[in-house]
Amino acid sequence: MKIYFTFFYRYKINNYHGGSYHEITDHRQKEMFTPYGKSTMIKIFLLCFLIGAGALLFPLWARISLLLTAGIAILFTLYFFRDPKRNIPAEPRAILAPADGKILLVQQHDHNVLGKSSTLVSIFMSPFNVHVNRIPLSGKVIHLRYSPGQFLMAFDARSMESNERMEIGIDNGEIELFFNQVSGFLARRIVCKLQSGETVKAGERFGMIKFGSRVDLIFPSSVSVVVQPGQITRAGETILARY
Repeated sequence: MKIYFTFFYRYKINNYHGGSYHEITDHRQKEMFTPYGKSTMIKIFLLCFLIGAGALLFPLWARISLLLTAGIAILFTLYFFRDPKRNIPAEPRAILAPADGKILLVQQHDHNVLGKSSTLVSIFMSPFNVHVNRIPLSGKVIHLRYSPGQFLMAFDARSMESNERMEIGIDNGEIELFFNQVSGFLARRIVCKLQSGETVKAGERFGMIKFGSRVDLIFPSSVSVVVQPGQITRAGETILARY
């Protein structure tokens, strides 16, 4: 099932050429809903269709309840898998939020690569946030590792190390940045389309975490974090730090 509309738009990306940063105009078809959720959407829609068909076998009051439940499920599914346009800041030394949500914590962190003076920034994503993830920093993918695990609540501090997660590292030639897609109590499916050695640009879509989760970022000591706990973020738009 593919639901889409077409429009033309412009957006800014950090693209270095000839010593200056410039805008790139992109003309392409834009889908309303992320393709990362296509299989889940089809399954839910089929289930709702079966519920609706089966409702005809029940009394009127039960029929109304079942049809209402199916309708709400369809509307929530469409809402959850939305993929809105984002305006990527044309700021050359900015690190962007990879996820929509709320800053859960900002604290010093001991990372096995970046060292004891690195900084951890965690973003909590509720089921009502946009769950499409975006690249926070242009560069080359130097690290990818999937780790199976538990499904603790995403706001539980133990979830960073104990939950199922995808670890990602990017090197832009000046700094290295590591971030993790972490599953939550409801999130049981991590989607990451990146490949090791791939060159990526800040603001590009690369995956999602389905139904509530968190994203943890680890910054080196040379980076200046500009967000605080409780702050709302938008993937591909909110600047988390500068270097």
